[in-house]
Amino acid sequence: MTDRVVLAYSGGLDTSVAIGWIAERTGAEVVAVAVDVGQGGEDLETIRQRALACGAVEAYVADARDEFAEQYCLPALKSNALYMERYPLVSALSRPVIVKHLVAAAREHDASVVAHGCTGKGNDQVRFEVGIQALAPDLSCIAPVRDLALTRDKAIEFAEAHKLPIETTKKNPFSIDQNVWGRAVETGFLEDIWNAPTKDVYSYTDDPTHPPVEDELVITFDKGVPVAIDGEPVTMLEAIVEMNRRAGRQGVGRIDLVEDRLVGIKSREVYEAPGAIALITAHQELENVTIERDLARFKRQVEQRWTELVYDGLWFSPLKRALDSFIADSQQHVSGDIRMILHGGRAVVTGRRSNESLYDFAMATYDSGDMFDQSLAKGFVDLWGLPSKMASARDLRVANG
Repeated sequence: MTDRVVLAYSGGLDTSVAIGWIAERTGAEVVAVAVDVGQGGEDLETIRQRALACGAVEAYVADARDEFAEQYCLPALKSNALYMERYPLVSALSRPVIVKHLVAAAREHDASVVAHGCTGKGNDQVRFEVGIQALAPDLSCIAPVRDLALTRDKAIEFAEAHKLPIETTKKNPFSIDQNVWGRAVETGFLEDIWNAPTKDVYSYTDDPTHPPVEDELVITFDKGVPVAIDGEPVTMLEAIVEMNRRAGRQGVGRIDLVEDRLVGIKSREVYEAPGAIALITAHQELENVTIERDLARFKRQVEQRWTELVYDGLWFSPLKRALDSFIADSQQHVSGDIRMILHGGRAVVTGRRSNESLYDFAMATYDSGDMFDQSLAKGFVDLWGLPSKMASARDLRVANG
């Protein structure tokens, strides 16, 4: 029986050529798998037909938009996930859901190998292959660009020689990856980190220096989940799409970052994540109102580790699963409304209300009606500072002989 390879298929030049390239070099049949995570662009049926025209024996299409939003973006929102405190894991979040569908297709089509279009310099090769190993240790992985010497020049030559139905002359100076959670842009003139991004870099956001009138809205959360915007019920996917639209019009969520890649190099990336940034900003502020101090402090440490694990391709790791349980438990009281204004590239919270709030006006006010017993403060301060006071006295004693 001829072996089969499942290929993560985007519909572009490299993965279209990879279908025949893999077949020629391995003798295997290729099953192309396209996964919709809200990246937009061409219709997936068009992409599926192109895969078949390029030589795939089967072409599998998955609409994973709701799955991606609810099972991947929502945990990231509950974790306030921002790698290096700025990047909302745009590409990193989409890889495990794609991996899940690749493995499912491999089982369905009796494939023993999974292929992807990543290079040997990026993070995504790790995310794909470690994820596949975690879900299906018996499957092996290949990367045509990395393992089978498929350069862009060879891809163009192969496509023209085989008359593949794919554009080979279009020159895009950037490498772009996008989904409903955001958009990542790299390479081209952006590799010189002194160069400023030009207008053509951006697609999800409008110029924040010329914004429309400010946009005020209210986001309602239930246990950390956004369930309504301005009183209108939304699914997680609908919340992201709506916030992408409204925050994007105001230029919110533009990020220009030199980040630390998993493979050890620094890379300059430009991101657009209007919905993600606006939702995370709102969620963080509701947590400030509803989560007890020590839990909030510890959660910030967990958030950082959770984010690093996902960035590093360890979505399916035991530690990630354990941290998921902690984060889920932390959200039991994160319910209420956040009012925010979107304007000129900023998402600013202007109001908070929650039936589960820990903010007590009578304890916080400095006006009449203050219920805080200030007579207790002196003793508290003395006891709180006692260890430092004793250590300082010891240091002075030792220093003076």
